[in-house]
Amino acid sequence: MSNKLTDSGSSEFMEQRQLKKGVAGPFLLASLGVSYVISGDYAGWNFGLATAGWGGLLIAATLMGIMYLALVLVLAEMSSAIPTAGGGYSFARRVMGPVGGYATGLAVLLEYAIAPAAIVIFIGQYTNALFGWDGPTVYATFYVIFIAIHLIGAGEALRVMMVITALAVIAIIVTAFGLAPHFEVANLFDIPPDVNVAGATEFLPYGWYGVWAALPFGMWLFLAVEGVPLAAEEAKDPKKDVPRGIIGAMLFLLVSAAVVLFLVPGAAGASAAGEMGAPLVDALRKVYGEDSMLASFVNVVGLAGLIASFFSIIYGYSRLVFALSRAGYLPAFLSLTGKRKVPTWALVVPGLVGFIASLTGEGDKMIMIAVFGATISYALQSYSYILLKKNEPELERPYKTPGGSFTATISLVLSLIALSSCFVYDFNAAMWAVGLYVVGMLYYFIFKHKEVSKKTAEEEFAALKSAEAELD
Repeated sequence: MSNKLTDSGSSEFMEQRQLKKGVAGPFLLASLGVSYVISGDYAGWNFGLATAGWGGLLIAATLMGIMYLALVLVLAEMSSAIPTAGGGYSFARRVMGPVGGYATGLAVLLEYAIAPAAIVIFIGQYTNALFGWDGPTVYATFYVIFIAIHLIGAGEALRVMMVITALAVIAIIVTAFGLAPHFEVANLFDIPPDVNVAGATEFLPYGWYGVWAALPFGMWLFLAVEGVPLAAEEAKDPKKDVPRGIIGAMLFLLVSAAVVLFLVPGAAGASAAGEMGAPLVDALRKVYGEDSMLASFVNVVGLAGLIASFFSIIYGYSRLVFALSRAGYLPAFLSLTGKRKVPTWALVVPGLVGFIASLTGEGDKMIMIAVFGATISYALQSYSYILLKKNEPELERPYKTPGGSFTATISLVLSLIALSSCFVYDFNAAMWAVGLYVVGMLYYFIFKHKEVSKKTAEEEFAALKSAEAELD
């Protein structure tokens, strides 16, 4: 099948593939960025305590915070220069051609399709603590409900997301006030040094090897914030709003990560916190008792944190699949939109994939697979920025990254180090991720390479603008 968009700029093709314009301003985009990530504060990050101890996880989270801040600043500039729904795919396609574009888009898709599977597993643990409900029925229910909300319309879905995110933030603030009076420095270091590990100390009970293995859990505190540019085609003023939104979200996430990283183990003990399925709730129960009303409140309201990320990442993967399909990389039906300007099949099909993955019930393994895809995409997006600065210095950039290519290099190097850590923590999960990525690349070279490679990035984006102008 030919790619109608890039062959002729067909207005008929574009009429069937339109997103709703102007539904998101900078505050809503910042809320989207926070909601992508905030589940990381509620579950998952604490597994790094059992891997590296508190000191090791602190170093891992700090390094990953630096990586994400650098990446966000890089993406802010590229999204202001190339504001399309493809996000990282679009940036890489511009400078590395169809293969580089698809390789980047596939890596982001691996992250965004699998991350909801990890989150819905953690949702099951929270609902189990509340109502005794867990397992495949819970997973399927959440997928069906929140995909259905997205099908109503982007504006409506984003406003629902903002309310859910606000509840999640309230629960973190309540947790912070509840745990702060019980904070003791000694609790951070209650994991004894492993005598079998070289360089193990009270601060690093599993040595520097533990820090390396804990990098994915440091990432989990920020994972998916890079998805804000996926909303570019639905923003009111994407060249200004997307940079403001993604930077604002990142600054908030740095604060929230510090709150949970210090207060949860500082009140409950690092050793105990490393084993908790719902660390915020379990920490409150440990210091206030099993029947604590405060813990129950955070459990109920805090469930919103997991739901917010689950909900928003569904939005993110649908826009990425939409963009890849519209450009001819994926089957054309995946980019079809109806009267509500919502990509129906781009919401449903990856949702089915994520639900199947959630049936493993292994949230930590799903984290590893999502992190694997994320780190590849970060490296490729950072490299894309360096090439874009070199090859197109005259490209209009309403926002410019502080530090330029040096900042991008920091992101590139740290992302490659984080990629290697996936194999250190769970080699089998990392190899599953490799297998999925290889299959995705083979699909491109077998079915799409000859078709898509006929068009340059400039032709693709020019055709997209031309077709949109005809419709406007």
